[in-house]
Order: sequence, then C-alpha cells, then structure tokens
Amino acid sequence: MSGETDLQRLLAEMEPVLHDGEYVYCTVESRAAAWFALEPIGTFRENEGMTLILEQARAETAGLSYGPVLRLITLGVHSALEAVGLTAAVSGALTQAGISANVVAAYYHDHIFVPAADAERAVQVLRALSHGNASTR
Repeated sequence: MSGETDLQRLLAEMEPVLHDGEYVYCTVESRAAAWFALEPIGTFRENEGMTLILEQARAETAGLSYGPVLRLITLGVHSALEAVGLTAAVSGALTQAGISANVVAAYYHDHIFVPAADAERAVQVLRALSHGNASTR
C-alpha cells in the first residue's frame, strides 16, 4: 500500500493527533543491548551512539539523562516516503508560530515531537495549516 504524494491532499487530510504522555531523546552506547528493554518508540544510530526516543518515565527509571520534555503529534494521513513538501510545510508553520519541531518520518505517518508546553498550540497551528489558514502565535 503506497502513501499519498500530493502535497495539497497531504495537508488537507493530515489530521494531527496529540498523544498522551511525554517523551524525551536520550543517547546510549550503540553496542548496548539493554536499551531494547526500555521500549523506545524510535531509534537512530549515529557515530556518537544510539539515539532513543522514549517515554520520560522510562528514561528516568533507567537513569538516563535527556533533553527537553516533548509531546508527540502524529499526522493521520498515510504519507509516502517520497512525498515532497510535507515536512517543510509543517515545520515552516510551526517555525512561524515559534514552536520547535523534531519530525520523524515512519512508513505510514509523520510524527512531530514538540515541547510539552507548546503541544496544544502546535495542534492548533497544524489544524489551521490543514484548513488553509496561516496561524501563528
């Protein structure tokens, strides 16, 4: 099943959903296998180590240090990995609103991690973008 590539349809149908819970980015040694037990929702291997995206409570239980506390917004539209412009449009709208965004593309959906304090406003910005309105601060 291939995803949508048309930017206008992607924007119109993106249906942002704010998930419960708070997430953080952590890093562990890339050879450490114990990180799997933390059930990260995302990982990425870099030269400096393995980046984990996981629930804040799991990071604290494991004694891992982390950066800002984030909330997760998932775009409900099935976007194709080769789609052009969705990430730029979403991050651009959030930038105009002064909201930091860490975008992760997975096979079916795009996921956006935003500062916890800005999460509700970020959803409003994305809904306005989806309806063709430029909404900022």
